[in-house]
Amino acid sequence: MRAMNSKNGSRVAWQIAVIIIVMATCLRMMGRQWWCRCGTWVPWSWDIQTSHNSQHLLDPYSFTHVLHGIIFFWLLTWLSPRISQSGLAAPTRLLIAALIEAAWEILENSPWIIDRYRESTISLDYYGDSIANSISDVIACLLGYFLASKFRLRWSLGFILLTEVVLLLTIRDSLLLNVIMLVCPVEAIKQWQSEK
Repeated sequence: MRAMNSKNGSRVAWQIAVIIIVMATCLRMMGRQWWCRCGTWVPWSWDIQTSHNSQHLLDPYSFTHVLHGIIFFWLLTWLSPRISQSGLAAPTRLLIAALIEAAWEILENSPWIIDRYRESTISLDYYGDSIANSISDVIACLLGYFLASKFRLRWSLGFILLTEVVLLLTIRDSLLLNVIMLVCPVEAIKQWQSEK
C-alpha cells in the first residue's frame, strides 16, 4: 500500500469516522444498545455461550473481523486493476473495506440475520451486537487491512490459517464455519460445536 501523505491520511481518517458514525446511528435506530445490558465495563468477554458475547469491545469473534480486513485488502488489491484502467487508489480501497464492514455490521444486526444465527448455529443467546462491539469490529477489520498491507500474501494466508485453527481449538468456531453455518447450515457441525 502506497504511503499516504498527512493531508490524505487525515481526510481518510475523517471519512472512516463518518462511516462509523453513520453505522452507529443506523444501529441505534434499529434498537441496538450502546453497551452490554449487564452494566459492567469489562472491555472483553471470552465466553461465546453467554449473553455477554458481542456486547463488549472484544470477544473471540473480534479475530474473525481482523480476517475480514485481510481478505478485503487482498480481494480489493486483486480487483482494483479490473475495475478501472488506472486501478483504485489505496485510500479508496481502504474506504471500500470500511464501508463493506460497516454495512455487514448493520446487516448482521438485522432481525433476519439474528434469527438465522439463532436457528442455524450454536448462538442461541445471540440477540445482536452492542454498538460498541460493532465499532470495535470495524476497527478490527481495519487492523487486519493494515496488517495485510504490510505483509506478503503468503504471510496473510498463514495468519488466516493460524487464526482459524486457534479459534476451532478454543471456541469450536471460526470465520469459515460461521459462513458455512449462516449460508448452508450443516447439522454435524452444529452438533460438534455443541459438545463443549
